Amino acid sequence: MLRLIFIFLYMSGYLVYSIPKLRKMQALPKGMSVKEKDILIQETPKKWSETIMKMTGSKVEVRGNHNLPDGPVLIVANHEGDFDIPLLLGFLNKPFGFISKIEVKKVPVLSKWMDVMNCVYLDRKDRRQAVRSIREGVKMLKEGHSILIFPEGTRSKGGPIEEFKSGSLRLAKDAGVPIVPVSIEGTAEVFEKNGRLIKPANITLTICPPISFEEYQEKELKVVAKELRELIIMNRKEYKISS
Repeated sequence: MLRLIFIFLYMSGYLVYSIPKLRKMQALPKGMSVKEKDILIQETPKKWSETIMKMTGSKVEVRGNHNLPDGPVLIVANHEGDFDIPLLLGFLNKPFGFISKIEVKKVPVLSKWMDVMNCVYLDRKDRRQAVRSIREGVKMLKEGHSILIFPEGTRSKGGPIEEFKSGSLRLAKDAGVPIVPVSIEGTAEVFEKNGRLIKPANITLTICPPISFEEYQEKELKVVAKELRELIIMNRKEYKISS
């Protein structure tokens, strides 16, 4: 219980503390390159996330950061639990925004940080709004920003990886960018499997080699979604065998 309280207090306090930095990020000059801007903007969320993961007492192993290419990519990951975003922000060596449920837009300060990070809000109950969100995400990718999606659409909470919904992959196909599959193992052990209390866990983050636009452009998105899911499952199995 103490870990949960400390993490909640840290998260809330850091958001307030970060407001001056947020204003600076909102006022970055337009002449800066997308890459420079994104790296600067990501510094604060990265520190925040690294500290959160450290406070859980977990051990994080990262494999394959060298597989992250330059330029915009669509990052596709399985979704175990609430600590997936802090894990990825803290340990993935590439700035990115992500697709988030629209309810988060109501959270003060946090939503403003997400805006400068080029996150996209999705309302799954509103089909028209969802289509607009996909278009906005495509625009972000074409401008040079990377985006993360969880195509399961919900947390597996440590259970089997759910089927990947193919619609969100339209982001990559319409923008013509590579897809980077990412495998997450162990975040559900931190929170979801503990009666919603925080406990240390062994976490593995595996970044697979990118799939170029040319490799998937002629395939149906349902086929691409199935192949990505199988690749992520295979990487998790390989890690268990080797460890």
